[in-house]
Amino acid sequence: MQDLTKSQKARLAIRTFQTLADALTLRGNYKPSGKSGEKLAESLKLFSPEIYGSMSDPRVMELQGLEYVIDRLPKGIEKCNRIILTGHEDFQNTSFEQVMPLKRRRLSYVVSEKEICFVITKGLSEIYDMLTHLTFLNIEAQKIQQQICDKDGETCSEWHDLGKAARGELELKGAVLDQAIWNLSIILGRTYKETRTTYENMDKMHHGQRYNNGLFSIIYEMGERMISELKSVDEHLTIYFTPSLQEMIGHHKYATAWAQAVKAHLHQRGLHERPLHIVSANMHSVRNVLYGAGILRKRGESVPASLYDMILALKGKDEEVEILAQQHGFSFFPDLSGSNIDVIVIDAAEIKGDFIHPELSVDLAYIQQEKPVIVVMDYAFGTQAFEVMDELLCPCQFEEKMISFRIESISIMGKAGILPGKKGDIMLATAHVMEGTPHNYIVVNDLKVDDFEGKADVYVGPMVTVLGTSLQNRDVLERFYSSSWKAVGLEMEGGHYQRAINAAVIQGHISTRVRVRYAYYASDNPLRGGQTLAAGSMGTEGIVPTYLITKVLVQKILNPPVDRRGDS
Repeated sequence: MQDLTKSQKARLAIRTFQTLADALTLRGNYKPSGKSGEKLAESLKLFSPEIYGSMSDPRVMELQGLEYVIDRLPKGIEKCNRIILTGHEDFQNTSFEQVMPLKRRRLSYVVSEKEICFVITKGLSEIYDMLTHLTFLNIEAQKIQQQICDKDGETCSEWHDLGKAARGELELKGAVLDQAIWNLSIILGRTYKETRTTYENMDKMHHGQRYNNGLFSIIYEMGERMISELKSVDEHLTIYFTPSLQEMIGHHKYATAWAQAVKAHLHQRGLHERPLHIVSANMHSVRNVLYGAGILRKRGESVPASLYDMILALKGKDEEVEILAQQHGFSFFPDLSGSNIDVIVIDAAEIKGDFIHPELSVDLAYIQQEKPVIVVMDYAFGTQAFEVMDELLCPCQFEEKMISFRIESISIMGKAGILPGKKGDIMLATAHVMEGTPHNYIVVNDLKVDDFEGKADVYVGPMVTVLGTSLQNRDVLERFYSSSWKAVGLEMEGGHYQRAINAAVIQGHISTRVRVRYAYYASDNPLRGGQTLAAGSMGTEGIVPTYLITKVLVQKILNPPVDRRGDS
């Protein structure tokens, strides 16, 4: 029998993880410490995601991966032994506390000190994301328990000291803090410096509140939960999938409600017969580019010659920019469907010429003639991208009349992992390759390298649409990059968006002439050590590529189209 390559083994492990996750969702429950959970953990260890670093090493705790996961799960998750994933729960009129993770718009409710319920609104991608994070946490908890317990189940002195720190019995300052971190580093198998860095990262406040329980408490509760499991079967961590979750998968429940609300908003404003330009992006860059210079002039301040310097000058002025924007064609439409995708609608015909930054080249006469409308939708998550775009592009019935919207362009701007370059570089998609499936989509991209005027390194080629950022393996990515695929990056939504766009063309919901634009800026390079997502956010590094792409997209929308589709 022919030996499998590392890449083939990793791909098989990823497929195994996905198959197990699908099966467990249908079964209704599983225990991470049971046979099914062990198989899930085994496959996760086998393909060893880059974002989880040293997870597969039983001697040490993975600290950067722990930070990444804790930022994306709600406070207190480390002590829970009962986790419910559901498609819908009406908790609004209960005493259950609603909690939102720091870096993921994920709705969850604390049912009790050891029970939490997640409302899944983004489909299978969110389920995979949840299960990878929970599996990682359980693997790390098992390491802690093995480190602190002897063969008789007795715990070490360092563990008793950690308990005092976690319970607030010590004043964690000076020498006492140093000693506590040193004791913790012994348990974790990490250096004092590594442990101290993670402690300080987790000790930060967000909007004046703690978004987690701190490193000492998190590690202690993870270990205590595993000790409780050893003592009683009733204490085993169990993950449940409700019937409402199983019924929701693939049925676009939240996406349908979201899209209908957005289209009703457009209809109410009388914009349904105008040319519409859909942009998937963040909630601030298009607004700042179109209205930022206007608010600075209104304040009597000079407008910096550089667009990027202007963005820095707008820091702390978000509310003023929004007030001005609302007086000139801008409306913010918050999501109420549970999809967690807010929308901005901009009637470009109401934007004054002196709002336009000098670096932004637009045709004011064309804007007044065509009166384009820009619909900016917040980022979708994985497979949710297909559901929301599929529903948004469909005709809609108002007052017993079927209305087809006049979609002129669809632009996707997002963060992605880059394979040949570095953080801050830009990638333009020529195709989307769906990882783990035979589905691939060619993209006739309306964006070209020369659109960016040499202001950033731009890579052009296929993008790999992956199952999740937590499911990436170096060997698999290296294969996509170095083989005849010649992929330049990886992301989670592009292929799903393109699938919806292709379906809408086939169904006649949009014209074959709709312009499609995909541009990504590199938030990480998973093939380079220290540049994975677990290494931290980009910070100010992301300003230039974000606003460079925004500038190019806005200029494409607000100038007469140039027929470059089909250029080689």
